Amino acid sequence: QRGFPQLAGGVILGVALWLRHDPQTTNLLYLELGDKPAPNTFYVGIYILIAVGAVMMFVGFLGCYGAIQESQCLLGTFFTCLVILFACEVAAGIWGFVNKDQIAKDVKQFYDQALQQAVVDDDANNAKAVVKTFHETLDCCGSSTLTALTTSVLKNNLCPSGSNIISNLFKEDCHQKIDDLFSGKLYLIGIAAIVVAVIMVSGRGRACSPGCPFRGALC
Repeated sequence: QRGFPQLAGGVILGVALWLRHDPQTTNLLYLELGDKPAPNTFYVGIYILIAVGAVMMFVGFLGCYGAIQESQCLLGTFFTCLVILFACEVAAGIWGFVNKDQIAKDVKQFYDQALQQAVVDDDANNAKAVVKTFHETLDCCGSSTLTALTTSVLKNNLCPSGSNIISNLFKEDCHQKIDDLFSGKLYLIGIAAIVVAVIMVSGRGRACSPGCPFRGALC
């Protein structure tokens, strides 16, 4: 039980770093359309989890040291920090569930703007590069069957490499791919944060049980 905060912190930190450096999201969210960067609100929850995971690992070592030294002051500080971290985790979890649709919507709007520019203007090289990156990363072409056909006929070089008009019509549209990508990852942020927060609360409850030798300091 003493080592749980370090373990939980390590798990949260690992998941958050994986989400932060996932090739699909980084390829898309580092794009720029003219002077307009891609929406990066997605990273807010991830940065919260990275901070919480790192601090939780440090706090876990503080708790272990306090238990070894039988220091009520250190143990009291340890559990105060856990309460603060619990609040941060719940906030990150709620943020993930609440914003999952809005973030995907913002990314889809960014993609649609780039696609419109790329199809209409032959000289819109920046927009073409943005659209091509979306198509290659998500293995999609267009935001619907109609735009897939239009893109294939007029701008076939924007669709994934090695594809043709027929195969592009049967590819999943990019809007659906964007929804799947960000909704899945934001669900993971929310679930990871809330599950660890619940386990932390149950662990504190066991520490506050009558058999705990430091019950007076912790509860």
